[in-house]
Amino acid sequence: MMMPTLPPPRLGRPTSRHRLLVAAIMIAILLLAGRLIWVQGLNAEGLAAQAQKERTTTRTIPALRGDVLDRDGTVLATSVERYDVFVNQRQVAEYLEGDSSATEKGVPAAAKLLAPILGWTVEDTQAKLTGDRQFMFLSKGVDPTVRDAILDLRIPGIGADRVADRIYPSGQVAGNVIGFVNGAGEPQAGIELSANEELQGRDGKTTYERGANGQIIPTGIQDTTEAVDGQDVVLTLDRDLQWKAQEQIAATVQQYGADGGSIVALNAKTGEVLALADYPTFDPNDVGATDAEHRGNPSIQSIFDPGSTGKLLTVASAIDQGTVTPASQYTAPYTMDFRGHRIKDSHPHDTKQLTTAGVLHDSSNTGTVQIAETLTPQVRYDYLRAFGLGQKTGIELPAESAGMLPKPEDWNGRTRYTTAFGQGYSVTALQVVSAISTFANDGVRVEPTIVRGVRQDDGSIRPSKASEQTRVVSSQTAATMVQLMDNDVPDDGTQNANIPQYAVAGKTGTAQTADGQYTSSFIGFAPADDPEIVVGVFVYGLDTFISGNTAASPTWARFMEFALQNQRIAPTGKPGVELENAW
Repeated sequence: MMMPTLPPPRLGRPTSRHRLLVAAIMIAILLLAGRLIWVQGLNAEGLAAQAQKERTTTRTIPALRGDVLDRDGTVLATSVERYDVFVNQRQVAEYLEGDSSATEKGVPAAAKLLAPILGWTVEDTQAKLTGDRQFMFLSKGVDPTVRDAILDLRIPGIGADRVADRIYPSGQVAGNVIGFVNGAGEPQAGIELSANEELQGRDGKTTYERGANGQIIPTGIQDTTEAVDGQDVVLTLDRDLQWKAQEQIAATVQQYGADGGSIVALNAKTGEVLALADYPTFDPNDVGATDAEHRGNPSIQSIFDPGSTGKLLTVASAIDQGTVTPASQYTAPYTMDFRGHRIKDSHPHDTKQLTTAGVLHDSSNTGTVQIAETLTPQVRYDYLRAFGLGQKTGIELPAESAGMLPKPEDWNGRTRYTTAFGQGYSVTALQVVSAISTFANDGVRVEPTIVRGVRQDDGSIRPSKASEQTRVVSSQTAATMVQLMDNDVPDDGTQNANIPQYAVAGKTGTAQTADGQYTSSFIGFAPADDPEIVVGVFVYGLDTFISGNTAASPTWARFMEFALQNQRIAPTGKPGVELENAW
């Protein structure tokens, strides 16, 4: 008996398969159509923007830092224009492809032309041009003539970015003042740091669209904002005086085996810093060759007890208050007790009968304390503050120290007396020279400045802020102090600060530090009867007692004589002052 034949499954029928296929195709078409509508219609703008963003690149055009100049326009720091040459290796292969007359094309042809310009072999040049990298530096820091010669070849894929190379033409001269920049051109110290706002300029940028191989698309976006170079900063320094000061202090430190030294020179009337020299120092062109501890500016950062130069401030305060005169009389033994505290002079001597002038002339500690005791500690403190101690001078350099000046309520015990002769408080070299310059400027202390201003496009100088002026003592007191300081430098061969044909006013100083070393100094000005330049010489870290007259005065005289000639300051013809030192 035969079984009946069953119909085939529905999915196996040709008509069913056809319908399913058609349905799948229709669904696919609808999906593609929807995507196409989304891409070309609803989201076209967003996708176009995204594509453009991926094609667009921006490169920085660095600004050149402004120059740093001395008072006469001598360049102390400058930025030299240099270029970093880069290559897109993919594009170099296109070189001379459209030139039917070229016998050699692509990388080999480019290498033969570039090699002599870069000073390389053809083989090395070809190796650097060969590859698949869209960007790599070919050569860094080339000068503009090399860059121009390279770009004149019009090799596809080769370009150049402007960069700056910071150089310091005078080497170590004023290195401690100018400071330096790091490899990225960022200021690290000195004027480079404190005047960075004026020096740095403003970087520019260039934006363009590039193709798959990195080439610029001629019809794409191209926008360039040019860099604005920095402004030139003019200092008050005299390059020749700075050089001489560094030479002299280096020789002095080496002669006496000291740890370091400083020379500060100020214009007595304006407070302009003519020289600010330290040793050891460094060359900003090769900062890494010097230990970091010597890359600062000790003249404004290192503090020390001034020693006997501080006696000038004590005597001036008493004269200004009318408690003493130059002829006041004192009995000055080698040692003397004050309320149970023994004070002694630097060297043993028989008891002396000294006037105020003689106390300074002989640098008597016991005599100076007697003068100081005519004033209250508060009055003496107020005068020291007025002279600028215990506070920053305001010099336009970073990391300045304010020194240390304890308040009078802390002058307990021995400190009350040691502050009279320059111990028990600390100063910087610039700070104490600025204080003493008050006597050379009619009793008015002028805030020291080291920046004259910013040079304008027409060559004129836009001045920096005006220096603050503070009357500390009366004109009469200042004139008296000049006479006392002149009397302190007799022309009898006993004082090493004498300068032929010039009357000199000054004071030596020698102070022992906490670690048992000594600081020796001399601060003075000339001509004494018409002061022009105030100079301080400081020798730090002497292992044994060496007086300021021995370690500092000869250096002071040599430098001051050079400075007077350099600044064309003629002798006044007036002899030095001689006062009665004893009674």
